[in-house]
Amino acid sequence: MDDTLKRLLDAEMRAEKLAQQAEQEQERCIQQAMTDAKAANDQFTTRIPDLQRSFIAKAEERAEQTIAELRRRYDERHNQLRNQAEQRETEALEAAFQLLIAAEN
Repeated sequence: MDDTLKRLLDAEMRAEKLAQQAEQEQERCIQQAMTDAKAANDQFTTRIPDLQRSFIAKAEERAEQTIAELRRRYDERHNQLRNQAEQRETEALEAAFQLLIAAEN
């Protein structure tokens, strides 16, 4: 009977030791995960200025493209209006001359 109790006590002690080792390993895993998460967070935090600069550069590039497109459209419209004005000026002068000639007769 002593031998059976001794084996049971030994088994219980081994089980207790395994449970403690498992708890320690679990704690190490948790600590490692927290360390890894903090490192990833720190890495991301240090990259924020670069990400912002990249975003701003892209936004400025898109703004410059939009401004260039608007200027191109403005220039086209300006040229169209200038051409129409010149054409209408000629027509207006001809009409005025016709009125003056008609008035003299």
